[in-house]
Amino acid sequence: MATTDFIAAIELSSSKISGIAGKKNSDGSIQVLAYAREDASSFIHKGVIYNIDKTAQALTSITNKLESQLNNSIAKVYVGIGGQSLRTVKNAVSRTLEEEGIISQELVDSICDENLEVPLADMSVLDVAPQEYKIDNNLQADPVGVAGQHITGQFLNIVARASLKKNLEHSFEQAKVEIADLLIAPIALANAVLTENEMRSGCALVDFGADTTTISVYKNNILRYLSVLPLGGSTITRDITSLQMEEQDAEKLKLQYGNALYEEEEESETPAVCTTDDGRAIELTTLNNIIEARAEEILANVWNQLQLSGYEDKLFSGVVFTGGGANLKNIEEAFRKQSKIEKIKTMRFVHNTIHGFSDVLAKDGMQNTLLGLLAAGNENCCLQEVKPAQPAGNPTPKPVDMFGNDEALKEQEAAARAAKAQREKEEKERREKERKEREKKEKEKKKGPSWFEKTFNKLSNEIFSDDDMK
Repeated sequence: MATTDFIAAIELSSSKISGIAGKKNSDGSIQVLAYAREDASSFIHKGVIYNIDKTAQALTSITNKLESQLNNSIAKVYVGIGGQSLRTVKNAVSRTLEEEGIISQELVDSICDENLEVPLADMSVLDVAPQEYKIDNNLQADPVGVAGQHITGQFLNIVARASLKKNLEHSFEQAKVEIADLLIAPIALANAVLTENEMRSGCALVDFGADTTTISVYKNNILRYLSVLPLGGSTITRDITSLQMEEQDAEKLKLQYGNALYEEEEESETPAVCTTDDGRAIELTTLNNIIEARAEEILANVWNQLQLSGYEDKLFSGVVFTGGGANLKNIEEAFRKQSKIEKIKTMRFVHNTIHGFSDVLAKDGMQNTLLGLLAAGNENCCLQEVKPAQPAGNPTPKPVDMFGNDEALKEQEAAARAAKAQREKEEKERREKERKEREKKEKEKKKGPSWFEKTFNKLSNEIFSDDDMK
């Protein structure tokens, strides 16, 4: 049976492009109806699309797979945008009134418009995170209607290189897939894994991806800082390849034996080793020295970003890790040593209850952004049949009765209608009479010839027989 009501979303990350379709239930849970993925490591680097043709092919493949599972066509999809150049830039716009008055919506709108005009070299504003307005010396989330003489709008513009958005839009355009809405991926992720209490009291969300690590800082339910580091889990994997192995084998060793704080057992007489697929033995100390060094660098950069945000001492709910890289053993303890922050936890799945596809949507943090994009969607993405549009233009006006109040004309009109009705009645009676006469003649023909006709025909045959005519 075809599915006609669903939300579809696509995430473009450095390691894969994932597509999902699902339906929101009344209890807040999500029923996943379709899922598909394609490897993206050859044409997306650090979240940036480098090959539009290959990206478009992958998008077409994913869309076809989703439609096959849904048994219906997809009209549009929600898309997450992230990547190395994504970051936030603070901006302030001030206005001073001639005298104290009430702040109007028009004034606030003009301040917002001026904020968007801020010059950014080779960067474009993707979104604006709402901040407070300072009216005289007081902060207000909603300034309209507040009395004051001086207002300063404090904005947090989410910006990225212009090519990031342009390449993404070109890829979807080439794949002939319509974008329902372009969502900031880290914001969709935060809404899916952080609680309202965490956002209000102060919290940092650290998403360890394949090629990038994204840091988002929230305070008073407002995004305060966002930055993307060009380091991730794949960086550690590539370091392990220095032990003379392919990246695929290095990834296996990292997942199975990796430890951010490895300590060898002192009582052991021989060093612990791990064995590669080709039979080589590698000491765990050697392996984890490589992993620890890179993990320490990544975590040090994360802590530096939190300090740059200015909220490192205001995170009363601590730090939340997520993403595939957060599965590295002892990564929480390693960050405690770096930052001195004690409240650290890892979110390996979203808050929403998810039904279906539990085999591919494992609770390992790798699909949290995709599920966040699905949860953020609110429009039906199914291709609906469109009824033929009514021809444009003004409808044909009804004729105006110019003589509606003329009694003599009304009598003439009534007489004309009566005469017409009489003519129609007479015509109907005439046609009925002709029909009856035809039916009578047809009945007489079926009875055969009369006595006179039989006698006449007999005599004619005798007189003009064929033999006499010879």
